[in-house]
Amino acid sequence: MRTGSEPTTARSALRARFWLSVWGLVWSVFGTAAFALAGRPGWAAACAVLWLVVTADMTMIVRHMRQGPHYQPGRDIPPYQPPDDGPPYRPRETRPPFRRPPRHRHP
Repeated sequence: MRTGSEPTTARSALRARFWLSVWGLVWSVFGTAAFALAGRPGWAAACAVLWLVVTADMTMIVRHMRQGPHYQPGRDIPPYQPPDDGPPYRPRETRPPFRRPPRHRHP
């Protein structure tokens, strides 16, 4: 049963994201150094930009990890009841029947 609160109660695998960022950081540093030594400044600059992006992402991940866990409902908390003001969709009886668009016949 969907509760409508999934975006607010979603959890992120921060440790997995952190280690993937470490992997990306290692490869971007290696790529920057390798392309710089090989005389490919364009590729070295691209790897350097990727290095900056990975570093910014890792900074945000570490920040979120240091904030600690936020309240997350456990398995013993029942799902929220949907609002009583009616379903968010039209019941099947009031929906117009599906009609195919007309086919165009060209001469």
